[in-house]
Amino acid sequence: MKVSVAGFTFALLAVGIGAVAGGYWLAQRQAGHGAKPDVAMAPERPVLYWYDPMQPEQRFDKPGKSPFMDMQLVPKYAGAGQDTSALSVPAQAVQSLGMRTSNVVRGVLPSGIEAVGSLAYNQREVANLQARAGGFVEQVYGHAPGDVLPAGTPLVDLLIPEWSAAQLEYLAVLATEDARLIAAAQERLRLLGMPRALIEQVRRSGKSRALQTLTTPIAGELQTLEVRAGMTVSAGQDLARINGLSTVWLDAAIPEAMAGTVQVGGEINANLTAFPGQPLQGRIIALLPSADPQTRTVTVRSELPNPTGKLRPGMFAAVRLNSEVELPTLQVPSEAVIRTGKRALVMLAEDDGRYRPQEITLGREADGRLEVLSGLEEGQAVVTSGQFLIDSEASLQGVMASKAEQKLPPGLHESHGVIRALDARQVTLEHGPFESLNMPGMTMPFALASPSVAAGLKPGDHVRIGARQTDSGLLIERLDKQGEQP
Repeated sequence: MKVSVAGFTFALLAVGIGAVAGGYWLAQRQAGHGAKPDVAMAPERPVLYWYDPMQPEQRFDKPGKSPFMDMQLVPKYAGAGQDTSALSVPAQAVQSLGMRTSNVVRGVLPSGIEAVGSLAYNQREVANLQARAGGFVEQVYGHAPGDVLPAGTPLVDLLIPEWSAAQLEYLAVLATEDARLIAAAQERLRLLGMPRALIEQVRRSGKSRALQTLTTPIAGELQTLEVRAGMTVSAGQDLARINGLSTVWLDAAIPEAMAGTVQVGGEINANLTAFPGQPLQGRIIALLPSADPQTRTVTVRSELPNPTGKLRPGMFAAVRLNSEVELPTLQVPSEAVIRTGKRALVMLAEDDGRYRPQEITLGREADGRLEVLSGLEEGQAVVTSGQFLIDSEASLQGVMASKAEQKLPPGLHESHGVIRALDARQVTLEHGPFESLNMPGMTMPFALASPSVAAGLKPGDHVRIGARQTDSGLLIERLDKQGEQP
């Protein structure tokens, strides 16, 4: 099939004013509103079918109005050597459009992942201070939230009257030198919430001590201090909270598509704006289980040592995560890929000025290149400039993209066929040969592995078949809908 230079001039104008509106205008001209007919499009040729340029995959057996848009269906004419899967572009159009191509290559994408992160408190290094018994606040030692304190810093003095009477009884029991009574009295003091150090202090001094001084159990930032002099406190009441700063967390957000390349224990490198030229190293300690529904990112958490206390929660950092070492994969330039929202396409450049739309499956992206999981082979040429115009013209001409087929799981035998009957338990297939089984093509029923295998399918659909050999015969485990076979 050939396309005139004038047709591509119209396509260029169509892209300039919008793909949908331009496609409708160009389709109307090619349908008979003044465009010069091409030899391959001559009206005396028999009509194969009619189609809507905006939905070229849908074919109709008679002319009429499109059910999708307010326009007439366009005929597809038969022609010698016609190939409905490729588009022929004149050399003059290639030159005028400045089209460029690039080869599909095999290589290793950079394994590092660049991300932005922020420092946060290590929530595993937290201490809460509570009142062990009811009493009164005698003194507060002049500290406030935000202070960074060493371990053992006094915070508040509590007067606990209940302890005074119990300590006096304990001193009286000590005078009896009865070991069992002394042990029982000590246990009573512990049940009242008295620390062992305070019990030992009472025993050595021989004096009761109802005043308890609460100190910081760890070094860190005082985050809350919920007491004031003269307050009454009850047993179990929260009085203060301290968060340690010997280590901090670094949380970095990475695209969910890259989550599989990150492993717990992997190395990270971070550079903080506050300390340029002073890179930090750490280890990944967790890949958080939930993804952000708005940004579609996953949080990678690492832990950084902070011996000097210069790392402050809230600081931003540029992070590089070293992912697993990758094997060489097929790659194309990112600019060669046309993303439609539902699929990804490239325009294959073939001999004699022919261009074929090809659906592909994408993987990771790095340094302006995209990993191709299926749909292409090494050495093929793809269009990197002007591909949108070719795609627009291919849509108008009814040229459909070839679909990228995923490899079937190991153990499945492959064939192609048409569904003739279908229910929840079995499917009747008119299939071609199963080459791996030396089984000729025929029409027969097969059991389905589960009802979900045939979800969304109906009789008449062309399918790619994946079957497993069992003691009771072939079991259908995979049915992938395909375009109508020529």
